[in-house]
Amino acid sequence: MSLTAEVLKAYEFQIERLDLIPSHGGTFEFSVDGDLLYSKKETRRHAYAGEIIDLLRAKVGPPKPPPD
Repeated sequence: MSLTAEVLKAYEFQIERLDLIPSHGGTFEFSVDGDLLYSKKETRRHAYAGEIIDLLRAKVGPPKPPPD
């Protein structure tokens, strides 16, 4: 599963906007509300499976269930 699909699946009822910005050179960064949560450039590695979801959960809390 792609990172985008993983984030959307977990937080689909909380996400108001999701921007995917293409880049070059293998740059990968993940930010929430302007706060950088993960940078491949800084860590010099790609995020592990589930790592971005864990960082997102720490930032915004657990995913919320669908609205009634």
